[in-house]
Amino acid sequence: MKIVVIGGSGLIGSKLVADLGAQGHEAVPASPKTGVNTLTGEGVADALTGADAVVDVSNSPSFEDEAVLEFFETSTRTLLAAASDAGVGHYVVLSIVGCDRIPDSGYMRAKVAQEKLVVASGIRYSIVHATQFFEFLQGIVDAATDGDTVHLAPVLIQPMAADDVAAAVAEVVVGAPTDAVVEVAGPEQFRLDELGRDLLAARQDSRSVVADPDARYFGAKLGEHSLVPADGARFAATRLDDWRARTN
Repeated sequence: MKIVVIGGSGLIGSKLVADLGAQGHEAVPASPKTGVNTLTGEGVADALTGADAVVDVSNSPSFEDEAVLEFFETSTRTLLAAASDAGVGHYVVLSIVGCDRIPDSGYMRAKVAQEKLVVASGIRYSIVHATQFFEFLQGIVDAATDGDTVHLAPVLIQPMAADDVAAAVAEVVVGAPTDAVVEVAGPEQFRLDELGRDLLAARQDSRSVVADPDARYFGAKLGEHSLVPADGARFAATRLDDWRARTN
């Protein structure tokens, strides 16, 4: 298959290109670094010519509410139009578990808007909802820090390795379109505040963690199950301790 990976130079995209190439597919990385700009349309039609599938794992350069919505809506419209013209048979998007349950997050609202465009496009699709990546957990802690104190809500979280995210997306994109959401998550659930303490202890970081039910997650209020998948999710194999051993 010829599979165009939008955002193919990023964390997940580069892993996905490698995974698909190892399976014998023609995986084409498409990003501004390769001359493909989904906001202006530059290079998009050429990149999608002859493609069997397109998978969008791109991300907005800005997380400000209006900017992130503009990015996902504009780039998705551009890609869907080009995919339709090219006769692409499978359009895959990487999104986030719980994005439809965290409406006060501008980023999550933008991902929901992106998904709605794909669903309404008439192109056969699959949407992959992944939980938070191990690689981003430190960023979650840092964003919740005030001085020497980290305020984290004691809610459930089920993170996974970026390698497993890429593998899950690769499995979906080479399969038949689901015309539905596929959820993927790590094998272990944690309490977010307890996970924060564990991360800081592992790094010998002196900051303290407070379990704060009103703590915001990048500005958003969380419920008990906002960050974990529903029944029927696919579970990755890599445990947090195994990922740490592999990456340290």
